[in-house]
Amino acid sequence: MKLGWKVLVAATLIASASHAETLRMAVTTSFYNSGLSEVLLPEIKADLGLEVQLIVVGTGQALRLGKAGDVDAILVHFRIAEEDFVEGGFGTHRREIMYNDFVFIGPSDDPANLTEANSAIDALQRIYAVKATFASRGDDSGTHKMEMNLWDAAELSTELPEGDWYRAAGASMGATLNVASGMNAYVLSDRASWLSFGNKGDLVLLYAGDPALFNQYAYIPVNPTLHPHVHSELALILEDWLTGAKAAELITNYTVNGEDLFTFNASTK
Repeated sequence: MKLGWKVLVAATLIASASHAETLRMAVTTSFYNSGLSEVLLPEIKADLGLEVQLIVVGTGQALRLGKAGDVDAILVHFRIAEEDFVEGGFGTHRREIMYNDFVFIGPSDDPANLTEANSAIDALQRIYAVKATFASRGDDSGTHKMEMNLWDAAELSTELPEGDWYRAAGASMGATLNVASGMNAYVLSDRASWLSFGNKGDLVLLYAGDPALFNQYAYIPVNPTLHPHVHSELALILEDWLTGAKAAELITNYTVNGEDLFTFNASTK
């Protein structure tokens, strides 16, 4: 396999160090819960000699860590906030890596009839109409941001009474799915987290397919101009690997119970 210049730089950096190089990357809980990191990180270490330390948080917190220079790069999934991050000078650029979609999960008896919904907004309107119990992440994550955008589009964002039928977990995707399972509630989830989730109880996937539920993941190196201490060269080396042929194969072939979790869509520069 022909090695790119960034890989050769990585080898030089690592060979000159007295210990393994470490890069700190803030990633979403949905990415981590999918299990994909357990496939990628050993291969990254084998190919680059690079230890990637994951800081697992919601997208909002990942962006705040990047703004503070507490991580070297971020992998998140809410484009509006990502573009604001780069335009504000906190990240050098935004690179799309892979995507999946958001899905509506709920009780198998489906009291809000989500199986008859014709859009994501219609799904929320049906839940609201019967005040069916809904579990929200409520944590400023990419999933929570998507959910709130949908409530806004449905003109219902001001009608969400905390503590009544609408319950904010303030937690990760896995924890929120556990709350939904325990309450037999509706919940918006990314597909990867749902497929990887073990405690499904009586919950089933009820609605998907609206283009509005598209869920893109992007990689952003933190700007070394603002934070000279960040490992900007290593962040670029990792980006080169994440957008290369081996990562594409690993991401494309990663499945849970025979179902694909992500679609690789990184483009070459």
